Amino acid sequence: MSVRPPAVAGQFYPANAHELRSFIVQALARCSPKVDSPKAIVVPHAGYIYSGLTAACAYATLDAGRIRRVLLLGPAHRVPFYGMSLPDADAFATPLGQVALDRRAMEELLELPNVSVNTAAHALEHSLEVQLPFLQVTLADFSLVPVCIGSADIASVAAVINHLWGGEDTLIVISSDLSHFHAYDVAKSIDQESIEHILARSPDLNHEQACGATGVNGLLLATSTHMLTPHLLDYRNSGDTAGDKERVVGYTSIAFTEAGNEVGYG
Repeated sequence: MSVRPPAVAGQFYPANAHELRSFIVQALARCSPKVDSPKAIVVPHAGYIYSGLTAACAYATLDAGRIRRVLLLGPAHRVPFYGMSLPDADAFATPLGQVALDRRAMEELLELPNVSVNTAAHALEHSLEVQLPFLQVTLADFSLVPVCIGSADIASVAAVINHLWGGEDTLIVISSDLSHFHAYDVAKSIDQESIEHILARSPDLNHEQACGATGVNGLLLATSTHMLTPHLLDYRNSGDTAGDKERVVGYTSIAFTEAGNEVGYG
């Protein structure tokens, strides 16, 4: 069996399994879920000391008893390529263990335009990897479909999402940070506008607003054919967490629910 090993353990999150699980459990405990059982979530992918609490606010809403498959999409940071890539692997590993990949679903995606196997794109990519420990702690038994997004059009991304939309057992996770390296107040203004676009389901974010804009836009385009409601769960930037306020990175968590899944206090 081919396993992609962790590439950023000890850099973006703790390499020690006990420390990693403890961080996530404590972060989840600080969250007050505003929705129940979302179909899709948008979550950040920075180091946990910067964006871990914001990510936790989305993962705290998941229904472990329902979800059996996760479609995870995130931007490529290290390897440029056209389209979307899947790994040549049977599982992804973290310090918490292995996550099995849904090979049948991946084979189906390879039949779609602009989807191919690109092992190099996945080898060191953190935007997908940092989501895995949160999924391992919050879910029970699930399989993963990891999609790394390169230079792709949002219609192709939406096609991937719609193809594996599935039922209540499928969760869609979009990995994206917001603006990068602006002063604190400037970043807050830019990020507020970006969040408003997402909440309005306007698939027109650019990569200055969000590094994972293509994935977010693809999700928003896909939701145009489904009755989902977006909910802002958390926003902060690195100046609020573990960085200075001169050059910050923005983070948000947003959940998309079907009718009736609002908890009702936020």
